[in-house]
Amino acid sequence: MNNSFHKELASGRWHALPLAEQMANIGSEVNRSITWFRKKDNERFEKAFDRALELFDLTLSDQRWKYRFKEIARSREIFCSFFFDSAKIVDLEKEMDLLNNYFLQFGILVRLSREKV
Repeated sequence: MNNSFHKELASGRWHALPLAEQMANIGSEVNRSITWFRKKDNERFEKAFDRALELFDLTLSDQRWKYRFKEIARSREIFCSFFFDSAKIVDLEKEMDLLNNYFLQFGILVRLSREKV
């Protein structure tokens, strides 16, 4: 990746992380994107959006998750639809909250697994 936001992760460290941690990190950027979109801060939204897409793509390139590819790709598609195809979404705010909640579960899992160690 030429214009990588997450240079250290893109250089290989990302592929050493477990799926839950990758998804939790994606979720952080998804949440930031949604937050800045709702606040109508286009500059911060665009940066968070681009970082989220980069993390989605890094995860999709991780062959360990080839059996989860559809789920990861679908969550990326839904995320993008909020901002580029929102006219087709009946309740945009609810859908954004649902996707945030989906990713939050990975963050909770990561935190719980760290507390056990």
